[in-house]
Amino acid sequence: MVAKGFDYASIGFYTFDCLGWPFTAVPPGGGCYFIDELTMAVSGAAGTAAIAAAKMGLKTLAVGGVGEDLMGTWVLERLKQFHVDTAMMQHQADWKTSSSIVTTRADGSRPALHMKGATGTFVVEPKHFADVANAKVVHLGGVGLMDAMDGAPNAALMKYVKEQGCITTVDVFAGSKDDLADVDAVLPYTDYFMPSIEEARALSGLHDLADCTKFFHDRGVTCCVFTLGEDGAFYSHAEGTHFKIPAFDITVKCTCGCGDAFDAGYAVAICKGLDPETSVRFAQATSALNASGLGSQAGVESFEHTWNFMKNTPIKR
Repeated sequence: MVAKGFDYASIGFYTFDCLGWPFTAVPPGGGCYFIDELTMAVSGAAGTAAIAAAKMGLKTLAVGGVGEDLMGTWVLERLKQFHVDTAMMQHQADWKTSSSIVTTRADGSRPALHMKGATGTFVVEPKHFADVANAKVVHLGGVGLMDAMDGAPNAALMKYVKEQGCITTVDVFAGSKDDLADVDAVLPYTDYFMPSIEEARALSGLHDLADCTKFFHDRGVTCCVFTLGEDGAFYSHAEGTHFKIPAFDITVKCTCGCGDAFDAGYAVAICKGLDPETSVRFAQATSALNASGLGSQAGVESFEHTWNFMKNTPIKR
């Protein structure tokens, strides 16, 4: 295999998040309720993964779009603070940065208000495909939300990077079968398909884990790795290997970005050459650490920290 300049290229959904904890209710009228914590984070299926992977030692390339606004400026600066390469982050004056107001409850659930923004407008032109393919692992995060890239453009990009020997991972922003066409476009070029079980069920219209994985294997996916929330994760390879691993027993603070952190952990495991079961456990550890803090990647510190957490934290029984 030709040596790559990056370990990880994370393409797609980058968003600015403002998060408050703990949220209890909307004040009546123009009233005010006090909360204990307020923070900002780069989030999204590509943004969370990019920073979490960089924290754990991967040389990471960010590929997406932001506006030339206060949120976009902060997103770019925050990525750079973690040594994420932002050369392929597009920014234009007439774009708005994808942004969210996240109200996190004490149980970790997080109702949010979201402005779609530049995630729906940026485009990776074919002349830049080679730049994206200069990574060992290429992650497409936010399929179904990338209006200008979803469908044929994403399919062309993923086909190209596969032909260049990249390992591909895909995560989605999908709520129903209406999103299936955009997801279908990239599945033949997907090594690891990594949605939540809720998204997998919404896309397939099926409930059983085995039925869901067969549905996506039949569409060209080599390996399905579904996150199951408090029930852990499920791995299924097209050759027949499959297993389920329970979640870690932790106190959850915020679930924002947990699935995206899982994607990053799995990419780190790929780059480290870990076996499938250890890879899933490491990805789960990354997700669990994410859940321990307020805002995406807040609890993720380093590869060593995540590895030690994986080795020493009990699982749910």
